[in-house]
Amino acid sequence: MRFKFNLITLSLLAMSGAVTGSAMAADFGVNRANTSTVKQETFQCKRCPQVDGYTGTIGINAAYIESDDIHSGNAFGTDNDGANASMDADLNYQNGAGYKARFQAHQLGLDNGFAHLEAGKSGLYEITADYQQLTSYQSGDARSQLWYKDGVLTPSEHTQTQELSLQRNKAGLGLSYGRDFYQAYVRYDHEDKTGYQSSSIVTPLPVNFGLPVDANTDNLTAGLSLSGDNWASDLNYFVSQYKNDIGALSLPYLYDVFASAPDNQAHQFSLSGQYQLSRTVMSGRLASGKMIQDEQLIQMSGNPIQNWDGEVDTLDGKLSVTSLVSNKLRLGGSVDYSKRDNNSSIWDFAQFEVNGITGAFKQNVPLNTERRGLKLNASYRLSGDYRLQAGYERKEMERSHGDREQTDDDMLWAKFNVTALDDIKLKFKASLSNRGGSEYQTSELTSSESNPLLRKYYLADRERTAFETSFNHTPASWLSLDVTARYAKDDYDQTQLGLTESEDYGYELNLGLHLDEHLSGYAFAGQQWIDSNQTGSQSFSAPDWSADIEDEFINLGAGFTYSGLLEDKLTLGGDYLFANSTSDTLVIYDVTTPQGDYYSFNHSLKLHANYALSEEMALKLAYQYERYYDTDYAQIDVDTVPGLTTLGNLNHNYNAHQVMLSFSYQLR
Repeated sequence: MRFKFNLITLSLLAMSGAVTGSAMAADFGVNRANTSTVKQETFQCKRCPQVDGYTGTIGINAAYIESDDIHSGNAFGTDNDGANASMDADLNYQNGAGYKARFQAHQLGLDNGFAHLEAGKSGLYEITADYQQLTSYQSGDARSQLWYKDGVLTPSEHTQTQELSLQRNKAGLGLSYGRDFYQAYVRYDHEDKTGYQSSSIVTPLPVNFGLPVDANTDNLTAGLSLSGDNWASDLNYFVSQYKNDIGALSLPYLYDVFASAPDNQAHQFSLSGQYQLSRTVMSGRLASGKMIQDEQLIQMSGNPIQNWDGEVDTLDGKLSVTSLVSNKLRLGGSVDYSKRDNNSSIWDFAQFEVNGITGAFKQNVPLNTERRGLKLNASYRLSGDYRLQAGYERKEMERSHGDREQTDDDMLWAKFNVTALDDIKLKFKASLSNRGGSEYQTSELTSSESNPLLRKYYLADRERTAFETSFNHTPASWLSLDVTARYAKDDYDQTQLGLTESEDYGYELNLGLHLDEHLSGYAFAGQQWIDSNQTGSQSFSAPDWSADIEDEFINLGAGFTYSGLLEDKLTLGGDYLFANSTSDTLVIYDVTTPQGDYYSFNHSLKLHANYALSEEMALKLAYQYERYYDTDYAQIDVDTVPGLTTLGNLNHNYNAHQVMLSFSYQLR
């Protein structure tokens, strides 16, 4: 099966497309009803009085942290040992003239926190402002022998300690203005990203080092939304620009040994729309974009160009239709199209081999992709207690200058929902999918490096079978139970070298308790197993070794809330989480050889006590504990392998504690 898009189809997509960067959907609810002739003063809610002025809660937090590993900052919001302070807030303001404002903040003052402000007049305009700081911590004691300063990596005689972490500071400002049938909007966001991350170079031996990060990204989106009684549309423009303040890195005795990420920019125009005709809803999107990268290149022998004139044009479209044919039958479908044209410069490059220059020249080839998709689905209600759903999906993908020119993915799925039993809901889902396509042959670009029998898993023929079932039961008013189980198997039956088989299965269990008006709790458990097998060739011919990989993940948790103590002034609560993951690999060559594994676990405990000093003021005392441990076979000491200099063993093994006292004040 193969389908094409013509000009008529693309015209329909343009008339009824959706948009990137703007949340928009047609609204056919009662709030869209024409109320111009209704005397609203006659119908007033006596129990819903308008509350003018300020309402909400503001809080100040004082915390003390004890930890010997900065990785705990990912859980506590900061890696600063000792005393810390932050602020939380959720404040609202409104008056009878329609003016409204809201301010929200969480952990503002720590390394991970945010603040959000919105203000405006209902039905006319709104201004928003945002600030967010995000910090991720990898290691505080990486052992580095290369230090960065002013574009130069300076070797050090002695290994020194370096912190690996990334910090993002985001700020945004938005404005929207509109009436009943239109709305114009514009938003600008800026992000600074700084810190160090692990990387490596060859000088001439491989050396791991802390790569400096100093970059910023600017995003701007603007658009116009129009709507009517049964339609809505949106026209949007989006531009993004990335600038890296770290240029090419050099050594004192060798220039330009490391090329940093290049500056680039992207533009996109999009048109979206939605239309309702009786009980049929049509929606779609059409987007056209361009990505540009024109940075200077590191000069080296055999490179004929000084800067890369990179340009990629994109075209995306989607058209969806859903119709309620009868009170029992609903039909739906969609088609989508995506094209990526690489219009970058093409140059002739000398070809190098191990024994020197061959004298031959080849051109760099632009890699283009084109995707076409089709989805069909139907839902039929057999009765009030039984519903059957089924669907068919197809994706056609074409790639230029790749190992496989075309792949076709087909999938059939079915769902069956049962609510006939008292306080019990059952859901079943099954799917069968198959990937095929054109003949698989090694790309000319990698023909000398790749075994012709090797199959990349995302291009190889594959058959997938998947099942999922869920069970929801409420045996009593105070107890609820949810169970979900999944199983999927991938069979790469035409692969001789590469991934040949994979199984993915697991379950999730959730328990909710509401014992009385004061005591409630929850518990959950989940496990997932992924077993896969792959084959390889040490002799660059037929398969002569295989590997079995077993991955397992566990999540367990429980919590409670107990209120009503000390004359309804004290509330106690607690949460516990355990997470564990393991990965074991067995390589079978002449004998079975276990490889180094990966193992990690995390215990997290949170306890809190809330005490109401008055109707407006409250105190909260909280304690958080984290036990974290991981071991990765790939993490080794600096000079464990001769000729390789690493950043040291970056595994974690720590206990961390945080005590926090919070004071909150509620505005009424």
